[in-house]
Amino acid sequence: MAASCPLPVTQDLSTVRAKLQGLLRFLREALCISSAHTVDFYTECVWEQLIDLPPETVLAVLRRSTEEAEVRPSEARPLVEAERGPGITDFPKIFCETSQKLLSVEAFALAAKYYSIQNLGICTPFEQLLVALRGNQKQKTGENVKPDEFMNLKKSHEVQALSEVISSIADYYGIKQVIDLGSGKGYLSSFLSLKYGLKVYGIDSSNTNTHGAQERNRKLKKHWKVGHTQSKLDANGLSLKMAKEKKMQDEIQDKAVTEGVCNNSPANQEMMSTSDFLPDFSVSLISNIKKQIENLHVYSHREENLYFENAFSLIDLLPVNAIEPTSSQISKRKISEANKERRKTTSKSNESNIYSPLTSFITADSELHDIIKDLEDCLMVGLHTCGDLAPNTLRIFTSKSEIKGVCSVGCCYHLLSEEFENPHKECTQEKWGFPMCQYLKEERWCCGRNSRMSACLALERVAVGQGLPTESLFYRAVLQDIIKDCYGITKCERHVGKIYSKSSSFLDYVRKSLKKLGLDESKLPEKLIMDYYEKYKPRMNELEAFNMLKVVLAPCIETLILLDRLCYLKEQEDIAWSALVKVFDPVKSPRCYAVIALKQQQ
Repeated sequence: MAASCPLPVTQDLSTVRAKLQGLLRFLREALCISSAHTVDFYTECVWEQLIDLPPETVLAVLRRSTEEAEVRPSEARPLVEAERGPGITDFPKIFCETSQKLLSVEAFALAAKYYSIQNLGICTPFEQLLVALRGNQKQKTGENVKPDEFMNLKKSHEVQALSEVISSIADYYGIKQVIDLGSGKGYLSSFLSLKYGLKVYGIDSSNTNTHGAQERNRKLKKHWKVGHTQSKLDANGLSLKMAKEKKMQDEIQDKAVTEGVCNNSPANQEMMSTSDFLPDFSVSLISNIKKQIENLHVYSHREENLYFENAFSLIDLLPVNAIEPTSSQISKRKISEANKERRKTTSKSNESNIYSPLTSFITADSELHDIIKDLEDCLMVGLHTCGDLAPNTLRIFTSKSEIKGVCSVGCCYHLLSEEFENPHKECTQEKWGFPMCQYLKEERWCCGRNSRMSACLALERVAVGQGLPTESLFYRAVLQDIIKDCYGITKCERHVGKIYSKSSSFLDYVRKSLKKLGLDESKLPEKLIMDYYEKYKPRMNELEAFNMLKVVLAPCIETLILLDRLCYLKEQEDIAWSALVKVFDPVKSPRCYAVIALKQQQ
């Protein structure tokens, strides 16, 4: 367990609720923008209903705000004076009191930014948390695993950052067992096991993912086996090189001695030196080579670390029979008895350092003892757990005494179940994905699927130039008007999917989409289709401007969902500490906030 160190101070339940109340006041007016579906943009005259400004004005203001934020970030922090009070209350300046239409883009953008997680002051700094968890201990680096060699850069960034937090929490509690819910392909689980020596159970509902994770683990072992073999080859090469150099040096010294007997004048002695014969192999170089050889054969006896300079020395962390040795790995001389004993000890000590992929569908009522037979004090984690799995992770954490801490990064908010989305629909479901906290339940708050979908939009990516696919959205909105007018259909059960990327033109897009939807595309002449295109093309900027407004509002919807989860945790009596922590770069990984909570230490 880490040296005692106070965890960062976080805001209490009443403060978080006050922030939530202010956010709700804004969203009651603004939610209509995120609730509108892009598909229905033209068929339902969304711009005319919700915006009382020309699209050119909206785009100009939003672009100017972005540029100013980049040039003068300190001046772009919105509504600082409102932080001292309950929040923003002058909403008539943003929306019309009678029509509820948007009047001021500037005020809207400032309010949206104010009510984002970053500006509400509810996040605990990542580095501050790590320092507190580690106490006076040095940072535990673990094994020299390079994740970007077996996963893409985005996943590598996520896995490295999150595993650093998880391993620090594990050390803080003296825990060795981790349960990774929604483990998917097993990237996080494998990394926690191999780098930090944790015993990880990766649970996923998909058999395909579980089998894939097992196969990936097998390949990783093979990858490290090859790397370790190369390490030995490098050592042998250095030994051979050093032996040759030693022989050359001996010959030079013998020659120098022989010639020195014949001609040992001071002048000749000054002229004679090893560098004259070995310009490329200095004594210091040979000394360095010797040190490298020694390092390759010295085993560290510190707990969990057997460190080599070579990055692929992790093979020595695996049990003796974990992999089958190849002929290149079998030394001609027998392994010493001491080395055998070391390997046996390593095997026993690392029996806990394993990753076990399991298949199970997890709900809030799942009984972990039925899934994990050797369940002990542990941490529960999740990296981009979809939909209801994220809130269910928190519910399981609060209900199981063995789970001492939770670190959950959710995603796919559109897949959350909402208790008050269909109030007149009979349903036997007792536990919902949203809302979780008592305050939002009392408010009977509902976001709706479209708003939850818009919460997944990445403002940071758009801000750095990774724009929205405006043309594909435009194609889909015009297609919807064609379907409504020509086929009398207002709601389609089927989805068009990724037809845009496979289409050469708008005409081609419409033909392929109608065919996929099971509609007779032959009844529509080319001219009719293109007439729709020409009709709406001048209004494409409306769609672009509206989607930019949705992007600006997106962080507020995500803030609502995350504050709901944080409030839920702070409502529980046995939780000692809970916080939101920004663990990822939002440009690399937009869903970048972790909900972290810890129970009282025994």
